[in-house]
Amino acid sequence: MAQFVEFVTNNLILCLIWVGLLGAIVLGWFKSRFSAVKQVNPQQLTHLVNRENGLVVDIRALKDFNQGHIAGSVHLAAEKAKQGEFVGLEKSKNDPIILVCVSGMTAQSIANGLVKAGYEQVNVLSGGITSWQNANLPLTTGK
Repeated sequence: MAQFVEFVTNNLILCLIWVGLLGAIVLGWFKSRFSAVKQVNPQQLTHLVNRENGLVVDIRALKDFNQGHIAGSVHLAAEKAKQGEFVGLEKSKNDPIILVCVSGMTAQSIANGLVKAGYEQVNVLSGGITSWQNANLPLTTGK
């Protein structure tokens, strides 16, 4: 025990950094565990669409959406979604909604807005469209 105390006193900054990192990891775990927004992988997305009437909402730029998107997905401009305009999603308020962006980061803030607007089952594709492509799953250019 004396060696531990000596180490901590000699390396106080290093120990504080480790405590901070550990706290951030635990906080992140709790946040994701109890969040109303769930992260899903490409296989879970497919299950939600095929078995639970899930709706895929692509929030990438319209140009990117037109170049290739998940079959059956609808486009929603990220700028409008950030302002709380969820036009076209009203019918799916009780169904699973899966948000897709490029990497999964932009979709998280919009997903929080959907939850605040009363949408019950909001999901984000973890890793975004990149994870879909990395899983060698198809994209379509038609509606």
